[in-house]
Amino acid sequence: MIEAHGKNAVVLVSGGLDSATVLAMAQAAGYRCYTLSFDYGQRHRAELLAAERVAKDLGAEMHKVVRLDLGSIGGSALTDSSIQVPEQETEGIPITYVPARNTVFLAIAMGWAEVLDASAIFIGVNAVDYSGYPDCRPEYIAAFQSLANLATRAGVEGKPFQICTPLIDLSKSDIIRAGLELGVDYSKNGILLPGER
Repeated sequence: MIEAHGKNAVVLVSGGLDSATVLAMAQAAGYRCYTLSFDYGQRHRAELLAAERVAKDLGAEMHKVVRLDLGSIGGSALTDSSIQVPEQETEGIPITYVPARNTVFLAIAMGWAEVLDASAIFIGVNAVDYSGYPDCRPEYIAAFQSLANLATRAGVEGKPFQICTPLIDLSKSDIIRAGLELGVDYSKNGILLPGER
């Protein structure tokens, strides 16, 4: 049964430490969390299994995996096997950037949030070490939130969405510290640490 507006949240979960921490933060803020992952053609399938374990271990109300084929448009080392994943960081927007990924993910999360009568969508983007990804910047999140509130029944009817990015200004060590304080056990359930994908 869906409860009153404002208590439910959709949390994007990838299986990594950032999204596990975000899920714990959303729960600590009092939300009933519905987790959402995407099978988008990524080369690293372990993250989907890790996301499912994280959602279960941290007590999500429901975990949903949506299938997309972002690999069919190519353009990223994460979805196109003909593009080599670089060993070292590069200048500018890296080849691991998946075109429009966060926009697509947030749009689907927005739709599910309307179905759930949720007022919040949580995503673990980070601007401190965002690696040049344009869809991890605060300006992008603010623009998407404006779009969400113009493009949905909830927004038009005066029940606006909040796109929550509690990690956006945190360093990786601050993120881990916050998660540990909330009881996230990064050593169990296959939570993927940076470099493990």
